[in-house]
Amino acid sequence: MDARAAARLLKGVRAAALAGNRPPAAPRPEIAESWRRMLAGGVHPDRDARSRMLSAAETEERRHVSPLREILPVLREGLLPALDEALHIMVVADADGRLLWREGHSSILRKADRLGFAVGADWDEAVVGTNGVGTALVARRPVQVFSAEHFVSSHHDWTCAGAPVRDPRDGRLLGVVDVSGPLATMHPATLAWVSSVARLAERELRVRHLESLERLRTVAAPLLARLPGRALAVDPNGWTAAVTGLVPAERIPLPKGFGPGPVWVPQLGECVVEPLPGGWLLRVAQDRTTTAVSRIVLDLSRARCWSATVYGPSGSWSQELSPRHAELLFLLAESPRGRSAAELAGEVFGDPTRTVTVRAELSRVRRHLAGVLAHRPYRFAEDVEVELVRPRDPAALLPHSTAPAVVRARLGRTGPGMIP
Repeated sequence: MDARAAARLLKGVRAAALAGNRPPAAPRPEIAESWRRMLAGGVHPDRDARSRMLSAAETEERRHVSPLREILPVLREGLLPALDEALHIMVVADADGRLLWREGHSSILRKADRLGFAVGADWDEAVVGTNGVGTALVARRPVQVFSAEHFVSSHHDWTCAGAPVRDPRDGRLLGVVDVSGPLATMHPATLAWVSSVARLAERELRVRHLESLERLRTVAAPLLARLPGRALAVDPNGWTAAVTGLVPAERIPLPKGFGPGPVWVPQLGECVVEPLPGGWLLRVAQDRTTTAVSRIVLDLSRARCWSATVYGPSGSWSQELSPRHAELLFLLAESPRGRSAAELAGEVFGDPTRTVTVRAELSRVRRHLAGVLAHRPYRFAEDVEVELVRPRDPAALLPHSTAPAVVRARLGRTGPGMIP
């Protein structure tokens, strides 16, 4: 059966399903399940419903925090070379169904615009009906939606094949990569092609994870070598980087609320937890008198060579700081009572609405300085002594920075958001 004949048959199947009649052929199980969800959810089969588009700034903020951006080169390499010839486009959506990236044949991109299949759009199944992005997110498996298998009739000239992408560290669904185009140009092997590229992307995330474990191992090994007793270093998801005095386990389940200080860990019992750059040091407790991090030195005295050095009972380690992280830690060091995300956004960007960017940056900082920083509000932990080392010349403080609060500090002024 050719594509157009199949499309005519599917229109009859859909019409019968909507009318509650016996269809001329049974819809595929994943499509039938989706149609039932659409009917139960009140999605109109003949109305092109669309939710609010993300602004360019909102889209950019989502891109900035999404792990999917790390695998874009893999997706592009695996999919883009064939898209122009095949008259397809590639779309990458996050776990909410928001389209964050879209590339491919220019004429197909224009057709996609008319459908609202554009960057910033919401293609959650509950909004736009059965489709290769939203239905793959719900089904948690690769899905191809051909012509009238789309619940909404305005999508019937379109065919999509979407495959979910998961984070190999914790199994979390990150989003979907989808290839879409006119029904006449879609090949039966498209879904297998997209699925294989999605698996390659997950493999790339796994390689990056192993590299991060190796970096953690490099930091942790000298500390473990000096420790008596049993201890191990794990990443934020509990994957083991290094051990001493214990039988190695690939992964340790970390309890909810995991953080520095005394923590009971199911496989290990009572432990004392200290932060490491990119993870945690767990020492199986010998007594209850051991403490975690006690001091941090934030050194901003040298031009473009800023660092945070953390001191704990097992020794010390240093973390180089990016310009943005140096700004944020400087502001927190100047604000013992803490700052909200909106306050920090105003102090760094001059725009208190840029909270998503601030939270994303501080999330990265906390991955390296977990246990040193607290949140709600963002601040240094109460039991951590903070030493801020400034340059001798106030004008040399973070000279790259245009953050309003840093500019005021260079000029020796105080103002909104600055604690004198």
